[in-house]
Amino acid sequence: MVTFLAGGTGTPKLLQGATRVWDPGSITVVGNTGDDVEIGGHLVCPDVDTVLFWGGDVLDRETWWGIDGDTTATHAELDRLAAAAGLETGPRYLSDEAQTAGRRIANWRRFSGVAEFLEIGDRDRAVHITRTSLVDEGLSLTEVTRTLADAFDLAVDLLPMSDDPVATIVHTDAGPLHFQEYWVARRATPTVEDVEFRGADRATPTEAVEAALSEPVVIGPSNPVTSIGPMLALPGVEAALRETPVVAVSPFVEDDVFSGPAADLMDGVGYDPSTAGVAAAYPFADAFVLDDADGTDLDRDVVRTDTRIEDGDDAERVARACRSALETGR
Repeated sequence: MVTFLAGGTGTPKLLQGATRVWDPGSITVVGNTGDDVEIGGHLVCPDVDTVLFWGGDVLDRETWWGIDGDTTATHAELDRLAAAAGLETGPRYLSDEAQTAGRRIANWRRFSGVAEFLEIGDRDRAVHITRTSLVDEGLSLTEVTRTLADAFDLAVDLLPMSDDPVATIVHTDAGPLHFQEYWVARRATPTVEDVEFRGADRATPTEAVEAALSEPVVIGPSNPVTSIGPMLALPGVEAALRETPVVAVSPFVEDDVFSGPAADLMDGVGYDPSTAGVAAAYPFADAFVLDDADGTDLDRDVVRTDTRIEDGDDAERVARACRSALETGR
């Protein structure tokens, strides 16, 4: 058995090869839910859905989010209606009172659906409507995720990190922004001053997640701050990771990041934006997989390979390095 911590696109890309190296039935994927938002009344779980759509073989592998070939007629009509009515576009947070009223799982991340700032495909939206409705019927997010995983015929076991709401809030020179506003609407242009995982101190990992963390763990080349950080902020998670073999793949080659806002976010929270900074963020990791061109000297076991992942063969190469690193770091 092996557990992958997944957020953003880094770890999902690695999963393409992991299922060639490990029996898919022996893989558990714990998905970050700090990026989740409720928009127009529908609960959207971007990092969980990337794994869901990948496992269901419908993921748009150009963007690594959404469903391949999906239409966006509803999204386009929302934009048209807002323009015709003279409504202000962009992220429209619901009031402070509304953020913590009603559906508990959506706390601190509620947006109006007027001219929605996230482009949501029509088939993608059906997933969010189903998820939200099942939550409203009384199912936990874990139960709903397993129901959806069955619908998409996932071979791996997919778990949200918690059934409790955690919101990743990026504090910037433009004020506090939910991660989705910072990354999608503002294109990561505001200067990062800190990152808060709101609600993490009151949230708990589920029993299923706790069991998964007792197995060897792989952290793929995901953003350490906003993709993996929300999981580490949950009570007991870091302690669990100290008690099990953990290997992490650096999303950097020395101080050159592969993609995304990881460098700015790490700098903003006080970590060096580099492989050395990733190692500092993961003090519990027993071993690291680094790129052949990465000469960073770490105080942990290191396995080197070409860590760039463009396709399934690349992912398999990195996954084999992860398996080797796990065996080395035991």
